Amino acid sequence: MSLEHLGIIADGNRRWAKAQGLPTIEGHKKGLDTIELLTEAASEAGIRYLTFYVFSTENWGRSKDEVSYIMKLAETRILKYAEKLAAKNARMLILGSRDKIGPVLTSALEKAEKITADCTGITVCFCFNYGGEKEIADAANAALQNGLEITPESIRDHLYHPEVPDIDMVVRTSGEERISGFMLWRSSYAEFMFIKKYFPEMTAEDITKIVEEFENRNRRFGK
Repeated sequence: MSLEHLGIIADGNRRWAKAQGLPTIEGHKKGLDTIELLTEAASEAGIRYLTFYVFSTENWGRSKDEVSYIMKLAETRILKYAEKLAAKNARMLILGSRDKIGPVLTSALEKAEKITADCTGITVCFCFNYGGEKEIADAANAALQNGLEITPESIRDHLYHPEVPDIDMVVRTSGEERISGFMLWRSSYAEFMFIKKYFPEMTAEDITKIVEEFENRNRRFGK
């Protein structure tokens, strides 16, 4: 049994920064560096899909300054990262709503996907402005608009990037033990693993441990 799709709830950036005596924004910057490191490790481990939960629909409730910084950080880093991924034959997908996101960032997100569209290696997905309940509601509405009956199949076919398979393992960092709306549909039969370290503290060795833990699980799927 191989780990094909790993989902990571990237939690603890702010707490990591506070523990280091740094401003909150430094935690978010370090988190992006960690994403690059883990992507490389996951690719080497043979993982085909790696999804990071980086900004939820609820995160708009944070301070205006922090939200503005995150949006600006995404604007300045997303295309550079897409080019790095493309150079390594890795694809990028953005899963989430475009509501509230400005036109400059929306354009950057779309361009990042296009830059890596023909890559055939690992697919790196970012749940950005994402909510699990909203994804399902959006999928149901899209199915209805296409004249379809609401069924599990019609909803699945209208999820954000429906080509992305179900998640095999969900990992949350920082010691919190909840999924906070992450990939509610695709994680219905996922294994779960909770790590105490903050997300910026994760290393390539953690990917190895996650793969080993997954391979030791007994997945019965209700049978």
